[in-house]
Amino acid sequence: MAEDVLKSGDLPENPERATLEGRNKFMGFWFFLGGETVLFASLFGTYLALRNSNAGGATGSEIFGLELVFIMTMLLLTSSLTSVYAMYHMKNNDFKKMQLWLGITVLLGLGFLGMEIYEFVHYVHDYEFGYTTSAFSSAFYTLVGFHGGHVAFGLLWIVALMIRNAKRGLNLYNAPKFYIASLYWHFIDVVWVFIFTVVYLMGKVG
Repeated sequence: MAEDVLKSGDLPENPERATLEGRNKFMGFWFFLGGETVLFASLFGTYLALRNSNAGGATGSEIFGLELVFIMTMLLLTSSLTSVYAMYHMKNNDFKKMQLWLGITVLLGLGFLGMEIYEFVHYVHDYEFGYTTSAFSSAFYTLVGFHGGHVAFGLLWIVALMIRNAKRGLNLYNAPKFYIASLYWHFIDVVWVFIFTVVYLMGKVG
């Protein structure tokens, strides 16, 4: 279906699900998210099983700095809020404001990612806490790093949508794509809340 046919000055109330293609994308995304949930659950289970297997090396209570992690958490949670604003403007057919709030979301996500990289480098250089140091370190870097990879992918996804549709505006063809990318970003934020609780808070208290 040609995009010029789909374009409209007054999009329906829920443009992301106004077409059959949009509804199919929405349903397919939830199946994909189910698989992602199972995968992260497996990584969480592995981490919990190995969190005390530090081979005499550094423990979570010794290396985790909650101040840095708290700032990271605030950045990611705020980015979830800005993506909500973006989808609000999408449903009000305000493409420029949607792009603005998505851009802010990307900046916050980049801030989170930069701080996570700094955190990993800090652990390696100051505590000699590398990926192969112990079973605990391997489980930690696998879980947290896998989430970081999802953040990077989410940022690339959003940026690609913003650039590709910058001159096209909002239509019934790309509205589902923006909405699904926003849902994916919320999923990443929810996973981080569990990481913050299970890995950092539980690790700090031992």
